[in-house]
Amino acid sequence: MRFFHAGEREPDGKEAGEQVREIAIELIVPSPYQPRVAFDEQGLEELSRTIRTHGMIQPLVVREKDGKYELIAGERRLRAAKRIGMITVPAIVRAMSDSQAATAALIENLQRESLSPVEEAWAYRQLMELHGLTQESLAQRLGRGQSTIANKLRLLQLPEAVQAALMDRTISERHARALLALSDGETQVKVLSEIVSNEWSVKQTEARIKQLLEARVRKPRSRRTGISKDVRIALNTIRQSIDMIQKSGVPVEAKEEDGEEFYEFIIRVPKRSAKQGG
Repeated sequence: MRFFHAGEREPDGKEAGEQVREIAIELIVPSPYQPRVAFDEQGLEELSRTIRTHGMIQPLVVREKDGKYELIAGERRLRAAKRIGMITVPAIVRAMSDSQAATAALIENLQRESLSPVEEAWAYRQLMELHGLTQESLAQRLGRGQSTIANKLRLLQLPEAVQAALMDRTISERHARALLALSDGETQVKVLSEIVSNEWSVKQTEARIKQLLEARVRKPRSRRTGISKDVRIALNTIRQSIDMIQKSGVPVEAKEEDGEEFYEFIIRVPKRSAKQGG
C-alpha cells in the first residue's frame, strides 16, 4: 500500500542515513491520531515475550513535539516494551508536520490490517478530512475499492452502542451492515439487544429486520374505507416520495397516523445524509 507521493517517506521502516536512537519510554507520548482503541491482550503478551527474548528488532518512529517525542509508528511495540519493564526503546526521530504525522500514524495502522471495522472507518474519515479527499480518490491512494471505503464509512452512522458492540466483536460487521437498513437509532439499538440476547446469526438478523420493515409499510395502508380518490392519490404521492428519498440513501424516518378526521405524516430528515459519510 502506498499513500505518500513520490519522495515522501512511508511511516515505518528505516531510511538510508537515518540513525536509530535509544529514547526513554517516559518521554514518548501517544499519537492523537491513533485509530486503534482495542488491543489484543494475547497478542501483546506474545509480542512482549518476543521482545524480551530477541530485543526490539524494528525501531519505533517518533517526532519531536513540545519537548517530548510523539509516537508515529509502533504503538504495540511500545506497549509490549512497557509490559516487560524496558526503560528505553530504539527509535528513529523524523521531522514531520502535523499533517504528515497524522497521515503516517493512520497509514501505519491500516497497513497492519488488524483494526476493527469501526477503527478502520475512523481512519478513512480522518485521512479524507486531512487531505480533502473523496472516497474515490482515497480508495485509489490506498489501492482499495471505493465500495470498501463507502461500506466502512457507513458504519459510523450507527449509534454508539452498535459501534461499541462491533468493536468488541460482540457482533460481526455483517450484523452491523444489516442494521443500517433501519432508519432510526432507537430501533437499531433495540434489534442489537435482540441479536445479543438471542445469539442470532446474520441471516436471522436480516429476517427480523425485514419483518420490522414490512410491518412499517403495511401499517399505514390498513385503513382505506371512506377515502376519496383525490385523497388516496395525495397519500400515495407522499408515500412514494418518502420511498424515493430512502432509496437515495438518506435515512428518512417517516410515521403515518390514521386519525378520525385527518391523516398525519411525521417525517424526520437528518442534517447529514448517508452519502456524506464521515
